[in-house]
Amino acid sequence: MAEIFISVDIETDGPIPGPHSMLSFGAAAYVDRKLRDTFTANLELLPGAAPDPETAAWWEKNPEAYVKTRRDLAAPEKAMQDFVAWVDSIGKRPVFAAFPAGFDFTFMYWYMIRFAGRSPFSFSALDMKTLAMATLGIPYREAVKRNLPRDWFAPGKRHEHVALSDAIEQGEMLMKILAVKDRQEH
Repeated sequence: MAEIFISVDIETDGPIPGPHSMLSFGAAAYVDRKLRDTFTANLELLPGAAPDPETAAWWEKNPEAYVKTRRDLAAPEKAMQDFVAWVDSIGKRPVFAAFPAGFDFTFMYWYMIRFAGRSPFSFSALDMKTLAMATLGIPYREAVKRNLPRDWFAPGKRHEHVALSDAIEQGEMLMKILAVKDRQEH
């Protein structure tokens, strides 16, 4: 059975979940290396959480993206339960993928456990940054987007800090990395 890759991108108001809130998340499901479906939600803030001053200053420089995270808000409980049900509906063996996974998965896992009671991804996530490092044979700290092959990115597309758009962008990049890995193995 083929693995199903779910590219996820999040936007937050701070560096860790709990004291800070996840503002929005987007997910793009790739089945047989093709985009099959998407899911996105903008979330109400966590009770008692507060924005991190550095993150708030960053959002002040990106007001259009921030405004997009504050539209059509959903309760975290509803959004995470709907998201877990959506992942389950895509098929078995979903693989969470993000760039970098350490940040996005930390929030998503915390929110899934807290509000949906489980993670359909278990405890793990595929880090696209690490995969790019291994594919290109470069040091981890050099595996940043500006150093990756331009053909891994859609022409004229820029990272918008809008969760769903960025999840699709990164999912397309993941499919291109996997294609390179396939060629390397054959």
